[in-house]
Amino acid sequence: MPSNVPTWDELLGSATSAAIHLEMRDAYAVDYEKGPFADWRAGHRHNPEDRASWWRPWLDLIQDTVGRGVVVRRARIVSEPVSEYTRFLYDNTFTNVAAGEQVRWLPRRQASTIALPGNDFWLIDGQRIRWNHFTGEGASAGGEISDEIAAAKLCADSFEAVWARAIPHDQYTINR
Repeated sequence: MPSNVPTWDELLGSATSAAIHLEMRDAYAVDYEKGPFADWRAGHRHNPEDRASWWRPWLDLIQDTVGRGVVVRRARIVSEPVSEYTRFLYDNTFTNVAAGEQVRWLPRRQASTIALPGNDFWLIDGQRIRWNHFTGEGASAGGEISDEIAAAKLCADSFEAVWARAIPHDQYTINR
């Protein structure tokens, strides 16, 4: 990651009112042999009553960010029927919601008339963008920071258009 890209703690720590995240890929590179995705594939599911078993550092950061009064929203544009990876995300999204994130899902067919940026992003306070770059196989290709006003407006406008059409997590269902 380039040295000008802040850590997630620094980025979300700088937010004063809003942090929005748009995800547009149907799969991100994961280890099929070990780790959370492999465990999920083998049948492991987090117990909603046992936060200690799933409360990772990321969720602590989200909870701390929301606790400071920052509204954290995540929208996912997904193809349907959904990919196996999207089912994994869906099954674990209750942890994001428990941490204080608002999460919505938009079927890709309903996004056709929305002008979208070419990459997933985080937008902090409507001004600072963290672009998330990925390889064709879904592995992280690093992040990039931009304070470009026109790009921030594109991100804000596209996110709000997605958010207005998207389905809240507790109302979205996927076919198994």
